[in-house]
Amino acid sequence: MAAELGAGLGAGLRIFRDILRRADKNDDGKLSFDEFKAYFADGVLSGEELHELFHTIDTHNTDNLDTEELCEYFSQHLGEYENVLSVLEDLNITILKAMDKTKKDYQEASNLEQFVTRFLLKETLNQLQSLQSSLECAMETTEEQTRQERQGPTKPEVLSIQWPGKRSARRLQRNNSLSLNSPHFSTGWTEEDSQWMTQINRLQKLIDRLEKKHIMIVQRQMSVIEEEIEEFRLALKQYVESASTQGGCLHVSVQKLASDCRFIVYEFWENSNAWNSHLQMNYSKTFQRSNVDFLEIPELITTMLVPASWWVLNNN
Repeated sequence: MAAELGAGLGAGLRIFRDILRRADKNDDGKLSFDEFKAYFADGVLSGEELHELFHTIDTHNTDNLDTEELCEYFSQHLGEYENVLSVLEDLNITILKAMDKTKKDYQEASNLEQFVTRFLLKETLNQLQSLQSSLECAMETTEEQTRQERQGPTKPEVLSIQWPGKRSARRLQRNNSLSLNSPHFSTGWTEEDSQWMTQINRLQKLIDRLEKKHIMIVQRQMSVIEEEIEEFRLALKQYVESASTQGGCLHVSVQKLASDCRFIVYEFWENSNAWNSHLQMNYSKTFQRSNVDFLEIPELITTMLVPASWWVLNNN
């Protein structure tokens, strides 16, 4: 029965067999609400909303979900992702076939053939990691946007401001900036204090404008083959110079760990779109391709979205 159901699933929907198998912790071939909640909870929908969604999908009214019900519900909402999931199914099969052939043929291949195989494996992995990075950026952006929309207006934050000539920090209430007409300025304030408060108010207005925007912080860790250090340094220098000239790039810096041949590159981009566009530029692709020869293992890329106001506060 399961085989017949799997054979009847349309392109892009066969993935839901795997989803049910992973979510089905007691292996009874169906999902209880607890299993559904554990797998599908995304940190945004409440427990009540998940419960409502569960019963919407449960068209058979059995208090359990099967593959057919999952496919029936999600097929109505896939849109462009129907093509994406279909391609992923084909890609998964193709890669597994390639891995199987590599396992059989690699040991008996010539040195040149083995080199080509290693190169193709690394390049395939690099391409998949690039796609993963783009998907992670999209996920983080959509999740953060949804959380902000659901949370609505937030309570005013209290910022700690270090005043000139003072050791202790004073607190400035967000959205309640002091003006020069405030009673607090009536006595005991110098012209320098007034100018300082004017600058704070300007900064506060800038922060307010950026409050709902986010910048992308990227950390790239690379372990370089010792014999390739010099050539890697040259390629890295060209990459950093090119990235720094891009309109969406806020900052790029490089740290080399003294103990070994590891480099860490920190990149700050105006938003995830700027980062994704940067990945498609020729200089970026050239650097990624060169790393196939320079790195001992594929680089590790970590991304994080932070409020743009954080960047302003830490760079003023």
